[in-house]
Amino acid sequence: MIRHWLSFKYQDEIRFGTLEGKRIQLWDGVMFENPEPGGVYLDAGDVTLLTPTAPSKILALWNNFGALGAKLNLSRPAEPLYLIKSPNSYLRPHGIIRQPASGGKVVFEGELGIVIGKTSCRVAETDAEQYIFGYTCANDVTVADILNRDPSFAQWVRAKGFDTFCPFGPVVASGIDPAALRVKTILNGEMRQDYPVSDMLFSPAQLVSLISRDMTLYAGDVILCGTSVGVGSMKPGSTVEIEIEGIGKLSNRFE
Repeated sequence: MIRHWLSFKYQDEIRFGTLEGKRIQLWDGVMFENPEPGGVYLDAGDVTLLTPTAPSKILALWNNFGALGAKLNLSRPAEPLYLIKSPNSYLRPHGIIRQPASGGKVVFEGELGIVIGKTSCRVAETDAEQYIFGYTCANDVTVADILNRDPSFAQWVRAKGFDTFCPFGPVVASGIDPAALRVKTILNGEMRQDYPVSDMLFSPAQLVSLISRDMTLYAGDVILCGTSVGVGSMKPGSTVEIEIEGIGKLSNRFE
């Protein structure tokens, strides 16, 4: 059964539930630990959306799509190449992406996010699906001209770790098959990215298995699957949307 889970603030209390049309059903318990439907419904317009989970960490892939790798003349990696997005970068749906004080060329990267559902340590690939709670939309925002500014040290974490540089949501979709999904990025109403998840070099199950050999993943953690062709820069005043059919649309302003 497909469900769309979300977290939100309602009457100064943080709650979670499922989006059902234009209403939200409240659930009791813990999202990842056999929650129970509460039978109470709210209008979606009466709540303030938060990030759908509160991750201990978000990991972001590099060179995980065939089309972008071919365009950049990159060799196929032997193992997942990833970095960490710092917690200060997490941003809720409709939150404002802030231009860094240091300036620079800020780019969008529309991505599929894998949401972990339970503690994962050294998970076998054949078992990995049991550890995936669902999938979400994400924008791996980056200051592109910081990356290789210093020839002695590639600054991946700094370039991608500024405040507000990791919007994700609006929901986590459980019960969906990611293989048939497409990731679309729309900048100021113009389609800038439209690529198939099936072009991933490492599948969600492979990513969960291989990364969990390096570090323990916890419920609510997110793995950003990487991006493909069409990445571009944003100017202040822009609206950027990441849309994945079956999950939803993540929308944020850049100011």
